[in-house]
Amino acid sequence: MKLSIIIPVYNEKKTINEIIKLVKAAKIPGITKEMIIVDDKSTDGSRDSLAKIKKANPSLKIFYHSKNQGKGAAVRTGLSHATGDYIIVQDADLEYDPNDIPRLLKPIQEGKAEAVYGSRFTGEHRNMFFWHMVGNKFLSLATNLLYNTTLSDMEVCYKLFKKEALSGVELRENRWGFDPEITAKVLRKGTRIYEVPITYTGREFYEGKKINWKDSFRILWVLLKIRFSNE
Repeated sequence: MKLSIIIPVYNEKKTINEIIKLVKAAKIPGITKEMIIVDDKSTDGSRDSLAKIKKANPSLKIFYHSKNQGKGAAVRTGLSHATGDYIIVQDADLEYDPNDIPRLLKPIQEGKAEAVYGSRFTGEHRNMFFWHMVGNKFLSLATNLLYNTTLSDMEVCYKLFKKEALSGVELRENRWGFDPEITAKVLRKGTRIYEVPITYTGREFYEGKKINWKDSFRILWVLLKIRFSNE
């Protein structure tokens, strides 16, 4: 079985080498890993780093956007090139530990789920910013109310799917609307999401953290739009 690991990159020169090493080193028994890296028009030298990494690792799939479009667009590019039986998104910023991937795969391999999300609130973690926590809890609550579910961490990066779970799911959001969009559309299909605890080491804004409270408005709008439309 094959796992496609999609890594969207935007200005992650400081961490891109390390995250690729960690993903390669992660032991996932019985699974072949396919790494798909999509650079979303980085301007900090990430592209030069990726060119060097590609020379040393010819099997890596690396794609470059001609203009910055956002995480959602980068993930869509990755999905269009994914050939795995399972698909997961891996942020390039070292907040998430690839050694948790087997934990997310287990419920799917055991036939318990078609979609598995990590939860930063039930596993070992570095405490996040208070208002980020409040925003996350609010958006998870909104998701639960709108889609009749009980997710503890809708905004988590670690979302793992069987390929079949994404069949017929058309994604359009370019930026931070990606997470609510894929969640809402998978739930609307009738897929129940399984959650497992993961470790989390949130980074500070001076380290390059990008999402902020203003993005919550777009996320909420996407949840509402999909719930009350045929999109």
